[in-house]
Amino acid sequence: MKSLSELLKEPGLILAPGAYDALSAKIAAQAGASAVYMTGFGLAGSHLGLPDIGLMSASEMTDRVRAMSAAAAPVPLIADGDNGHGGPLNAARLTVMYEQAGAQCIQIEDQVFPKRCGHMEGKEVVSTADAAQKIKAATDARSSKDFKIMARTDARATHDLDEALRRGEAFLKAGADILFIEAPRDMKELEKVTSTFKGVPLLANMVEDGKTPYLTTKVLEDLGFKIAIFPVTALLAVTKRLQDVYATLLKGEGVPADDTRVTFQRYNEIVGLPELLASAAKIAGEGE
Repeated sequence: MKSLSELLKEPGLILAPGAYDALSAKIAAQAGASAVYMTGFGLAGSHLGLPDIGLMSASEMTDRVRAMSAAAAPVPLIADGDNGHGGPLNAARLTVMYEQAGAQCIQIEDQVFPKRCGHMEGKEVVSTADAAQKIKAATDARSSKDFKIMARTDARATHDLDEALRRGEAFLKAGADILFIEAPRDMKELEKVTSTFKGVPLLANMVEDGKTPYLTTKVLEDLGFKIAIFPVTALLAVTKRLQDVYATLLKGEGVPADDTRVTFQRYNEIVGLPELLASAAKIAGEGE
């Protein structure tokens, strides 16, 4: 399995499906993903049962990184770091924590605290200088350049696309490896992003019902994007499934045997029970 650093050097688009916990990260990797994206939106929902409005702490996020990177391994994990959870020193510390926890990339945005999901209304951003200082602090804090720093700007929503592009330039000067211009509104704006930053690894964020046109990976690659994330696709699907299953179960009749689900045995295979039991038996045998 190739690292994110290796994937970035190769031709082609990196499709990174969103995962919101260790189980979804493991299943995404087993399905053949070349990279997995840890969604902060999904973490807030799955871990706290709350919206993505800056309620997850840095330590809670790092714990999720550790579990998800291990579950997805050896597939690389790209991890949402929100706004760095504070100033430049906080962003630097979070970078160290994420790298040590096993992620291969941290995403840091320029929103104020508390932040909001990029496709929500009412966002605010810090100054370009303050945001760039966080990116610089993050790049200085990492122990290896193979650990990538992704800089995201939400200035398209708060200002306009030109301001977002200016911030992208500033973040590149600060040392960012990957740029994430959040929520372009149409094809013209997407083309403006890729034409402005030719040769720079660019991320496209595909959110169902979001502000950016929902495009195929081929179209995104043809436009010039290097990474495409689908951060909430699985989360939204699973949420609907949970609603349906619980509603049916609470009618008192159980869920039909032919209902779409994995078997109990298959679930244990997915989470690695046979391998763990074999390992335990081997250890016990060696100790006799």
